[in-house]
Amino acid sequence: MDADAVRDLLTDVEDPDLGADIVSSNLVGDISVDGDDVTVELALEAPGSSVEEEIEQSVIETLEAAGLDVTITELEEDEDDGVGVEAVGPDADEEEPLPGVTNVIAVTSGKGGVGKSTISVNLAAGLAQTGADVALFDADMYGPNVPRMLGSTGQPRATEEENIIPPEAYGMKLMSIGLMVGEDDPVIWRGALVHQTITQLIDDVEWGDLDYMVVDFPPGTGDTQLTFLQSVPITGSVIVTTPQEVAIDDARRGLQMFARHDTPVLGIAENMGTFVCPDCGSEHDIFGAGGGEAFAEENDMPFLGSIPLDPSIRESGDEGEPVVLDEDSETGQAFRDMAAETADMVGILNRQQRSQ
Repeated sequence: MDADAVRDLLTDVEDPDLGADIVSSNLVGDISVDGDDVTVELALEAPGSSVEEEIEQSVIETLEAAGLDVTITELEEDEDDGVGVEAVGPDADEEEPLPGVTNVIAVTSGKGGVGKSTISVNLAAGLAQTGADVALFDADMYGPNVPRMLGSTGQPRATEEENIIPPEAYGMKLMSIGLMVGEDDPVIWRGALVHQTITQLIDDVEWGDLDYMVVDFPPGTGDTQLTFLQSVPITGSVIVTTPQEVAIDDARRGLQMFARHDTPVLGIAENMGTFVCPDCGSEHDIFGAGGGEAFAEENDMPFLGSIPLDPSIRESGDEGEPVVLDEDSETGQAFRDMAAETADMVGILNRQQRSQ
């Protein structure tokens, strides 16, 4: 059997989201055959996506049914011009920002107080838990809370070339202005300095090769957001809201900001949903119910899930231990489900782009 015969067999493998076979969708790269051993390159770049795991398993089963021993590898970068950060930059003629980063996920909210940093931390930690290479960029220049929420106190180191080596926490690389200023120092900056600092952290940090960079944006639609949207090719955004109508109104503004910059929205994440009384087990909708899901449906956006209003989230944030890592926690499972849904949406966007 030769490579063409193997490619023909793979036309029977369908992408369940796109509804087309993986060959016509341009998801299959080089195929090498040595006797009964075959190696297939696949353009699947969303680790933690159950759908992409399903596609890979279907490839293996299809070829094993033909009597072949199968090895799956990632598509080589020089051929992978259809997915990830390298392909969708704001100016393809300029030097690529973050060349080793495959997917950039922006976590944003229209207003403060909806738990955006909590979502960012647990999303990043949940993706890292799947074995993905992850970095968390705390871009909230005025309220950098992420280091505390990860229990990280180590300062970044510098190389001889004056590049920045980010510290790590829970298997993730971490960068935050909170690691560079005193714990009680206020951050009082004008917009130009915010732009300069964000740009330096993008360009001068040794991020390395990453599957995901999760960026925790400050609330609103200000200088930090514009700097990122104009400088970094963002794969997609996660918009965080609570069920409360006031929060939903502000989430709409965030949605419009990304629409105006042609940035895909991965979905809507609802935080502070139903509260379950630990004593009696009764449920209480402190901030209303179903607002996030209704907002997603109204705007034809995926709903990534609802995180309950749970005291363990506050405790884990204060203690620097993301609740997503607690295998025995129902709230931790809600975060893991949200991370999986986000990975699935990243995979869909990447594969759609490659198939075009």
